[in-house]
Amino acid sequence: MTKDVIALTPKMPDLNTLLAGLYAGGPDLLVNTTADGAVVQLCAPDGRPLVSVEAPLLVQVPGETVRLLDCAVADGPVWWTEARASTAVAEAGRLAGSFAGRLATVLGGTVWPPEAATTDVVPLTTDISAVPVPATATPAVDVLTTTTAVVIQDRPLVPLTNWLSDALHTTTAADRALQIVTPPTTRLTLPTRTALRGLPNRWVVQHPEHGYYDGLSGAVLHWKNGTFTPVRDENGTAQAAEAFKTVTDTGERQLLLTLRTRHPGDADLVLGRALETAYHHLTDGPPAGWSTAEPVNLPWSTQQLTDLARTRAPQPTLLIAIGRPDRPALATIRILRTPAGVKEDITLTLGYGRDETPPLDTIEPLAATLAAEHGLTTLLTSLRAARRDLTVPPHVEAPPIPVALTLGHDEIESIGRTRAEHPPLGPTPTKLGHPAEHALHYTLGDGTDPQAWTTLQQLTHQLKQA
Repeated sequence: MTKDVIALTPKMPDLNTLLAGLYAGGPDLLVNTTADGAVVQLCAPDGRPLVSVEAPLLVQVPGETVRLLDCAVADGPVWWTEARASTAVAEAGRLAGSFAGRLATVLGGTVWPPEAATTDVVPLTTDISAVPVPATATPAVDVLTTTTAVVIQDRPLVPLTNWLSDALHTTTAADRALQIVTPPTTRLTLPTRTALRGLPNRWVVQHPEHGYYDGLSGAVLHWKNGTFTPVRDENGTAQAAEAFKTVTDTGERQLLLTLRTRHPGDADLVLGRALETAYHHLTDGPPAGWSTAEPVNLPWSTQQLTDLARTRAPQPTLLIAIGRPDRPALATIRILRTPAGVKEDITLTLGYGRDETPPLDTIEPLAATLAAEHGLTTLLTSLRAARRDLTVPPHVEAPPIPVALTLGHDEIESIGRTRAEHPPLGPTPTKLGHPAEHALHYTLGDGTDPQAWTTLQQLTHQLKQA
């Protein structure tokens, strides 16, 4: 039985419906609320949580439920109510399934995964007194040590849900690592991979034949001193798991744009327009939706995301934007207020199949528009062999190969115009925009020759010397 169960319903589950679902355990279990009422918990008689239910979320973005649940399920607009069961008590998974099944029965929805759905009463037969008291009150965390918080996931795709985002925030604040343990059939979404990118956070893959290994680096792991850490030989070298080395070339590719913008902190500033422009150039339309976590549930609105960033300043704001179902495109955005203005750090990734051609010819005119109208500082465009659906599998993936680098006007001025326009070892840039405030666009290749990395390194070295 899976630990995470989701009820997808056309109507919002009200409090009475939620309580009816939580009575799947019978009258002896308790119902509590935490996080200022945002999380409802079904608890054992001694108060320890068995099932935690996050507040229902209205998903209004087409294709989002199908993207995250990796199967044909009810699409939006739909209410997403996620229940997470404790791994310490055998009945908890069935309780979560009964909770979701009751919501779907009352409101006319569906349950994911379908086999979890039931409306049975699940009596608590486990001797709770023999089960250790959880060391954490965070529902997403399954094991907590002095250095590490471990989250166990057995779903096909692990998104950066509010559960996971909260666990990451809590563990970072406590100076702990967050480590997600999954089977080898699991993949990550790009926002989840980004969240786990910095060590000591890890994606731990539990392979039935190869033991534990890091799903992003491939390093063989073992549990030591309360954390998953690489197994090292007598020379201190970590080895890559054989399962990680296995890869099949499908011909699918991803186009990556890493861009930075800077704007004066004016009262009428509207953020997100640079990203919106990039979507229009590359997908013939704006983003479909945005959110602070997955599922991405809100229709695209530059004004709403600007308002959110204002309320969070001077703290940074991290956002996710998603494209239409027919054109895989996903962006992560970091908005930061600085003394010099407001910065946007954006990574936009688009997926293409074997018979699809990434639109490299649109990059130069896009760069010109970003530089002229949206405060572009830098834009690095790359191409890589990777999945069209933008998910991250637990095996080696080729690194991206640079295609082009663009410098905005302010960046050119900080480097020195003469140096930027005439790097000693090339490549010679193309001037974009107005002659007095133009950008510089350096072509590095077509995304197929790894030598482009050497060219980029030489170029950036020359520019930094200035």
